Amino acid sequence: MAPSSRRQREREIVEATRALFDERGLQDAPVEEIARAVGINKALIYRHFASKEELFVLTATSYLEELSAALRAVDRSDEPRARLVACSDAFVRYCLDHPAFLDCSISLLRRPSEELVEIVSEGVLLRLTLSMAECLAVIEEILRDGHERGDFSVDDPAFTANLLWARALGALHLARFGVGVSRGEGGLPRFFAVSADRLRERLMIDTLAVVGARR
Repeated sequence: MAPSSRRQREREIVEATRALFDERGLQDAPVEEIARAVGINKALIYRHFASKEELFVLTATSYLEELSAALRAVDRSDEPRARLVACSDAFVRYCLDHPAFLDCSISLLRRPSEELVEIVSEGVLLRLTLSMAECLAVIEEILRDGHERGDFSVDDPAFTANLLWARALGALHLARFGVGVSRGEGGLPRFFAVSADRLRERLMIDTLAVVGARR
């Protein structure tokens, strides 16, 4: 197969995988159905991807590329606080609109880096980390600008950007679940609704607190 044809087939497989992710979630996308959607034999998928995990990593990369574009659409001429709020809102909205992206991200974060290196090729891992770095670079730039202007108190913009990313992903799963739990009368569990709007507002407050945003 010519290189251009091979790349086109890989794109078709990733697009089919993502369509199943969006429809059913990460756990319900068997390779057999992905192959059927593309119109190929299951065995051919493994000629393009070393493993199911590698295919899923590349599918996560496609989400990250979209998210990066959404973050970079924020007006860079705004002051750092306004840019951080806008990026946080864009991130939250993208995650809520693409719940399968949350599944992919949490699935990746669940694995130690050493394990991920063992199950995907260097090329695929490079594409994933480059896509993540593109997203995080937007946040890191805002944090650095804000610190230099005295609007934020951030000693390590790169670390703080990663921290904000991971915190938001975890919290947004609560919005997807839609229910919180507390201890009620008699020690029995009490359930209460958790709305996306409430969580979005809380995440914004927490983000500004983490970076030491000036009131």
